[in-house]
Amino acid sequence: MALLSLGINHLTAPVDIREKVAFAPGQMQDALRALLNIPAVNESVIVSTCNRTEIYCDASTDSCEVITDWLSQFHGIHDGKLSPYIYQHSDLEVARHLFRVASGLDSMVLGEPQILGQLKESYDQARGDNAVNSILDRLFQHSFSVAKRVRTDTEIGSNPVSVAFAAVNLSKQIFGQLDELHALLIGAGETIELVSRHLRSQRIGSMTIANRSVERAQALAGQIDAEAVAIAQVPDELVRADIVIASTASQLPILGKGATESALKQRRHRPIFMVDLAVPRDIEAEVGELQDIYLYTVDDLKTVVDENLKGRELAAEAAEEIIDIEVATFTRWLKTHQSADHIRQLRDSAELIKRRAIEKAIAQLQQNADPTETLERLANELTNKLLHRPTLEMRKALQSDDEERIRLLKSLITPDSH
Repeated sequence: MALLSLGINHLTAPVDIREKVAFAPGQMQDALRALLNIPAVNESVIVSTCNRTEIYCDASTDSCEVITDWLSQFHGIHDGKLSPYIYQHSDLEVARHLFRVASGLDSMVLGEPQILGQLKESYDQARGDNAVNSILDRLFQHSFSVAKRVRTDTEIGSNPVSVAFAAVNLSKQIFGQLDELHALLIGAGETIELVSRHLRSQRIGSMTIANRSVERAQALAGQIDAEAVAIAQVPDELVRADIVIASTASQLPILGKGATESALKQRRHRPIFMVDLAVPRDIEAEVGELQDIYLYTVDDLKTVVDENLKGRELAAEAAEEIIDIEVATFTRWLKTHQSADHIRQLRDSAELIKRRAIEKAIAQLQQNADPTETLERLANELTNKLLHRPTLEMRKALQSDDEERIRLLKSLITPDSH
């Protein structure tokens, strides 16, 4: 048996292919059972996210094609259409790949932390379905510790590389704690959803979602425990907003200088931190001229994101060095584990030969055979069976003048001096 992995990700397959081979949560148990029914597969974990589907196995070394065929058939993909997108790894390269995935080095956004949680969920699912034994258990547990070490020993996760996260991170730098502040989010698209979730993770005091479609605002607000209002109410909502983040598809500004001045007077000039993530802009540029307004545009944050991405790339180099060390550590464990399996198989084989010879001798004795002759036959049979394979190998070694192999075989069959 050997460690194998195969799969597709955002680098090898377009989204329409990734969609076809994704496993829904409700399919996972049946998929694991079907995979383990393949005779070549001993244990397995299936990882399925929006950006990757991967299968990790302890299986026979020549089973990648069989597993690929199974993956295609399970999702109803025929005629080898999946094969061009598949990548494969074996043994220590499986460990290296999984360690890189767990550490966020193989992600669409370098260093993103979500994949680690997704790997843990996949591992827990497989373990709960009795699809994991000693090798994959050790591999995945090791990958989790590698990811933790990478995040602890490098700066790969400390710099935001999305404008949504950068906006929230900047607000925290300005205000410190956010738990007593109110945020007004203008828009209800994907960017504002990401902003709202980042704000919630930073324990923002409260949030209001303002959008042209109040129903859409309400749908998002319901997910994050926020209020929802129509976009026409933005000037009124501005009075209690400490943080304003806007991202809509409007072709005209939604928030102007006049409304902002009015809100500042009512706030007695308590400052407002504003981020305009929209193009065209949602907040008039003149708003940034007002005292007590701290206005940042998407270009301002883009500079921060680009600098942070460079920082992550430098951190990734250090992370790769950590992974090299950890792959070597896991490889040593794997070799020890596999050698123990080989020794156990050797002893089991010898034990089977012994047991059959003894059973045969007992049957002869029960038929009143001569005990001395029976013992001699037993010894001869054991000697012949145990030395049959070493004898054949010795002949081959002698014919090819393989001195090293000859010495090894002699050491195996030379009687112990004691």
